[in-house]
Amino acid sequence: MQLDYKGYMLGMSIEEINRLHRFRSTGKFVNSKEEFQKITKISTELLNEISPYFKFPDWITSNKVSTKEAVSFQEKKVKIIPKELNQATKEDFMEVFGIGDKISDIILKEKEKLGQFATIEQLQFIWGISPEVYEECKRRFYVQSNANLKKIFINTASVKELSKFPYFNYAFSKEIVTYRSMNGTFSSIDDLAKINNCPLEKLKIIALYLEF
Repeated sequence: MQLDYKGYMLGMSIEEINRLHRFRSTGKFVNSKEEFQKITKISTELLNEISPYFKFPDWITSNKVSTKEAVSFQEKKVKIIPKELNQATKEDFMEVFGIGDKISDIILKEKEKLGQFATIEQLQFIWGISPEVYEECKRRFYVQSNANLKKIFINTASVKELSKFPYFNYAFSKEIVTYRSMNGTFSSIDDLAKINNCPLEKLKIIALYLEF
């Protein structure tokens, strides 16, 4: 489970996170939300709030599987057939250990806002996806083509149109229009990088969605 990586984002205190790390350092794993609360000593209210993000393997939650079978299940190598990211369903995402109901919905909503994903790298910027989960996603998904990307005409789009793009907030969209009025049209992605508060870490991805 990924709460030892994301706990601070979900309201856990430093001491609660440290308790979890101390437990994990012994080589053991948390196998239920009840055990998670016992180890971290978080409140029942917080547990109910963050437990939807927990995901345990089926063999842990099933009483029908013996310990021997569980070990065999863990060690069994499953052949993974990568799927096209933009064709992936909620169920496909939930097959990734660390992605549950909530995060799979977030991924699909992000795709809806964008029209489609341009690269697998976009998953690393989605809330709730840890570096470990992102690496697993790279094994399971790929992007076949960018031919049908919904492009933004950066030199003519209004503030309202620009702010609909997930990587541009309203303030940055206003900066883009202001820059255009003062400096003329954008000729390349390098011009966009000159604007204050430009999300430079996403610039390579943003460039795929722009038309100059």
